Amino acid sequence: MANKKKISIVLFSGDFDKAIAAFTIASGAAAVNYEVNLFFTFWGLNTIKQKKGRSAIGRGFLARAFNFLMGGFKNLPLSRLNFAGISPKLMTGMMKKRNVATLAELIDAAIQLKANFYACEMSMNILGLKKEDFIPEIKEVLGVAKFLNLSEDGEILFI
Repeated sequence: MANKKKISIVLFSGDFDKAIAAFTIASGAAAVNYEVNLFFTFWGLNTIKQKKGRSAIGRGFLARAFNFLMGGFKNLPLSRLNFAGISPKLMTGMMKKRNVATLAELIDAAIQLKANFYACEMSMNILGLKKEDFIPEIKEVLGVAKFLNLSEDGEILFI
């Protein structure tokens, strides 16, 4: 039996449209039987936080301030033409109107299709976060070396 195709996606952006791209590729690849590894680092961690809105989580004043300002899933900005935060809401409305999966639906599809979710240990340490701050689907908190081992013999995309 041939080895399963593999794709690993590093989501280091906290932008709404880039998260849509990452989860579109992840859910599509998982749907056609790829092994999918998603590695969330720095601002990409916003897409998988347990608390969806602004919250002052983390250890220490600066960590709480950064996490509050980053905003969480409900506050992901569009990378261009964000218009004070309204654009992601407008884009989601357009996606629904045209029967295109929304970001929330794409994340759910990736979960249902058994994509592997990993959080970056270094970024979490810097931002004062712990595994419990994220959705329960996070398989493991790991460093770059272990992520590279998991990604071996597959493609790696940076978004």
